[in-house]
Amino acid sequence: MKYNIYDVAKKAGVSIVTVSKVINNSQTVREGNRQKVLQAMKELNYNPSAAARSLASGRTGVIGLLIDNLTDSFLSSALGAINEYLEDNGYFLALSLINESKINNDNIPFLFQQDRVDGLLIVSPVCEDTYILDLKGKKIPFVLMDNQKFHPSIPSVIVNNYKGGYDATRHLLELGHKKILHISGPGLYMSSNDREAGYRAAMTEAGCAPYVINSSNFSIESGYKIVKQLISENKLSGFTSIFAADDYIALGVIDAFKNSNIKVPGDISVIGYDDQELAASFHPGLTTIRQPADEMGRIGAEMLLKIIKGEVKRYNTIKLDPDIVIRESTAAPKQ
Repeated sequence: MKYNIYDVAKKAGVSIVTVSKVINNSQTVREGNRQKVLQAMKELNYNPSAAARSLASGRTGVIGLLIDNLTDSFLSSALGAINEYLEDNGYFLALSLINESKINNDNIPFLFQQDRVDGLLIVSPVCEDTYILDLKGKKIPFVLMDNQKFHPSIPSVIVNNYKGGYDATRHLLELGHKKILHISGPGLYMSSNDREAGYRAAMTEAGCAPYVINSSNFSIESGYKIVKQLISENKLSGFTSIFAADDYIALGVIDAFKNSNIKVPGDISVIGYDDQELAASFHPGLTTIRQPADEMGRIGAEMLLKIIKGEVKRYNTIKLDPDIVIRESTAAPKQ
């Protein structure tokens, strides 16, 4: 026979409210009553379900995560860290893969409905203004991660992409490169703009002129097409290195050079950004800027749980520093 919370209350001789408080580890229950409930649960072999705990606490025990891309190993690493932290703290993770091109005020993600989740983590959002307005109105706790706008009063976790762009460029400058081409990412993303700003600052500081070409997206194909066009139009002459706004662009760049019998790093150096899984296994191994994906995921999840528990009085943005990973795709310029 399967027993429920009402059977436990009857056997223990207490109210259902008292049983609910014991299930949720409330400190307001008298010890004598707590022991009665625990003993009744043991004798009835009663294990409270997630639904019962939710009913008792007013919480679902579920954290929602919105993401529009599962092919990026940086985001996958952050996702793994989030899931591990939530699991350690008794929460389930509900993942929602969304198409942000279809998001508007009349088409809000399913998880944004009240009572579906206790809180939301929104990773690399593009429609963040719409999300913020809706979630604030519904009073659903949330944290933005890798967001595209700076919101000083919104809880968020981002990477210091300005520093990453600066450090990538400084690495090439310190190797002796002067003519460094930057292939930037789409201007829609704050990360692209910040990386370019870091590049420009390092070049200006070194007394070198910046050269920037915009990429339409973060893809191998984009990097490949840009470099093949530059080669065909003889516009790469004089450049000794390229800083690509992400690893996929960089891998496309290297592939284009291989197909044109241009050696990396013998003839030209290439540095990427993100430290995707492919970066280490590609030949030559890609020098890149590694984003702290695991740390971002853990901090984002921790911040959200603190907000849910009412432990956060002021919201803020946490900015994490990336670091450089030097492999075989960069070297001193050819003499």
